Amino acid sequence: MVIIPAMDIIDGQYVRLKMGDYTKKEVYGEDPLEMAKKIEDAGLKRLHLVDLDGAKARHIVNVKVLEKIARHTSLVIDVGGGLQSKQDFVDVFSAGASMGTVGSLAAKQRDLTLELFQYWGPDKLILGADCRNGLIAVGGWEHTTDLSLFDFVASYLQEGFTKVISTDISRDGMLNGPSIELYVELMQTMRDKGYTIELIASGGVRSIDDLNQLHQERLSGAIIGKALYEEWVTVTDLAAWEAAHGR
Repeated sequence: MVIIPAMDIIDGQYVRLKMGDYTKKEVYGEDPLEMAKKIEDAGLKRLHLVDLDGAKARHIVNVKVLEKIARHTSLVIDVGGGLQSKQDFVDVFSAGASMGTVGSLAAKQRDLTLELFQYWGPDKLILGADCRNGLIAVGGWEHTTDLSLFDFVASYLQEGFTKVISTDISRDGMLNGPSIELYVELMQTMRDKGYTIELIASGGVRSIDDLNQLHQERLSGAIIGKALYEEWVTVTDLAAWEAAHGR
């Protein structure tokens, strides 16, 4: 299982929200590159970069932050937030991202999403399946759709998507543990349908014990944000865990 530190960007700063609420913002640093270098120096390989300004604006905004981190580190960066057009994906890939998340776009524009998937394929496109009470949420989580998480994920796995990031919004930024039961049910349901799923947990991950549980349940990855910035765990802890349990 791969460990993926998260960095959420607003106004060029890295922050964390509680349950996606923009009014509950905690600023953790002014220099995302400095934090990215700490992540890299510890021995971790991945970074989950979320453009929260972009999620609200419906187009990528913080591309310069991405470009700077990509230029000055060797981290494998996946980007989410604000990717609403083919040009947005072109921009983030040109700036150095290895992967981009199709979330709100997948919920609202299926034809365009499949067109992008045909162009870039499953190695570069991740399905973003963030949910509130089992329903897909979009637009920086400000709007909840009537799309079932399970039906939504299945509809794209059958088209060839394999990588999925799923955030239980009720857990995000709350440090109360990930939605392990939800993830287990989602993976088992998809496998029963014959689909391949590489599921990355997001939201609530707070400890090495949480990582052990996710690893035991065969999650492909775990995104960790607030616990890192609140020093519940350190980048050194995470790197040591990944060295012992990663793939």
